[in-house]
Amino acid sequence: MGHLGQERAPIYEALEVFRGERIVPFDVPGHKRGQGNPELTKLLGKQCVSIDVNSMKALDNLCHPVSVIREAEELAADAFGAAYAFLMVGGTTSSVQSMVLAVCKKGDKIILPRNVHRSVINALVLCGAIPIYVNPDMDSRLGIALGMKLSQVERTVSEHPDAVAVLVNNPTYYGICSDLRSIVALAHRHGMKVLVDEAHGTHFYFGADMPVSAMSAGADMASVSMHKSGGSLTQSSFLLTGPDMNPGYVRQIINLTQTTSASYLLLASLDISRRNLALRGRQEFAKVTALAEYARKEIGAIGGYYAYASELINGDSIFDFDRTKLTINTLGIGLAGIEVYDLLRDEYDIQMELGDIANVLAYISIGDRERDTERLIGALEEIKRKYGRSNADMYAQEYIEPRVAVSPQSAFYAEKESLPLMETRGRICSEFVMCYPPGIPILAPGEEITDAILEYIVYAKEKGCSMTGPEDAGIERLNVLREEWMT
Repeated sequence: MGHLGQERAPIYEALEVFRGERIVPFDVPGHKRGQGNPELTKLLGKQCVSIDVNSMKALDNLCHPVSVIREAEELAADAFGAAYAFLMVGGTTSSVQSMVLAVCKKGDKIILPRNVHRSVINALVLCGAIPIYVNPDMDSRLGIALGMKLSQVERTVSEHPDAVAVLVNNPTYYGICSDLRSIVALAHRHGMKVLVDEAHGTHFYFGADMPVSAMSAGADMASVSMHKSGGSLTQSSFLLTGPDMNPGYVRQIINLTQTTSASYLLLASLDISRRNLALRGRQEFAKVTALAEYARKEIGAIGGYYAYASELINGDSIFDFDRTKLTINTLGIGLAGIEVYDLLRDEYDIQMELGDIANVLAYISIGDRERDTERLIGALEEIKRKYGRSNADMYAQEYIEPRVAVSPQSAFYAEKESLPLMETRGRICSEFVMCYPPGIPILAPGEEITDAILEYIVYAKEKGCSMTGPEDAGIERLNVLREEWMT
């Protein structure tokens, strides 16, 4: 924590002043403080629609902040220990893309793990950079990809000394952390920038006994999904930078894709949530950790489930673990994670964050209460009793090493044709295929379609995973590069 008084929330304060001024609106948005859309006002409430306003002098402008938004950014940078902080209203997707676009141009190499969020590869489609993948180890029992081994990064850096940046997931969706300090030091010795997708790590900056945060580790940029564990409104995020990034240039990059009509509801939620965590985050996240640890113990006592945590730490591919993550492997009761996910939602009115082939994830954060956790534990116990079966022939594989044939940008814009799914073997995909969440591509543009990939897609569809990405919503067909384009 820095030296500014974190009690301030300048955007929120300016909106409160504005609310009392009774300004007559001849600007956008067209609902005019809710007067023109009574159904919307009924849904959201007068308090909300009355401050759904556009940029004006008193409220500053996100594209070029000079007053209250600028103050909010300075307070955020201070709270997160960053040189600069940018308020983002396009989700952490926008933050991640801005990071990549800020350091990469067409033809540049960027070193990254393949289990990145689709937003990273989307950024490569936009800028034309070339991915150099560090293929993570797999935990075949849990069905999850692990972190980046330092030795793997060292080898990749030595093989590609002309790469401009290294991107790290920290933590992964499942709570796995890499040796971030060492990766940062290695990359910087070779003149490379370090970008951190910290979408699931807001609490690292405010809780005690947490894995190291990106800014503390010396990273150059980090994308922090404040709406996930930080409590702000959905779609609000921070982009943090270290002292060696040019803030003016980063702002220009952000403005290439971010809206010029920023939602003040999102901006105010970032401002208020930053203040909340700066003042009360330590005690709040201590409660979150304790609740997750309690749930792990009780779920483990049921038998069959495995709610994993810090015991996985090996100092390498699992350098550290985010103990607030309550990820539960379900294969021991003979059910895929997505099957347990669906049962919890359909039979018990419990909405989990994620269900994949082998796991379900309960996202424990500052809004959770013990009574709700008890309800989850009880439901899991009943699901095992009522639906548990033999776990023979359960499929656990989550990460499949890609065969990259052409760059994502080249593949995305190439001449293509649509083929039935099972006729695409050996062809080069021109679109994404993924389960969402977590949004990690099974296939990305430019990658060869293999038997293992087709087997995984078919199995995931059969189990009911939410599949997204291709033009064909049913994933019965895939777009592939025309063979003559490859010659």
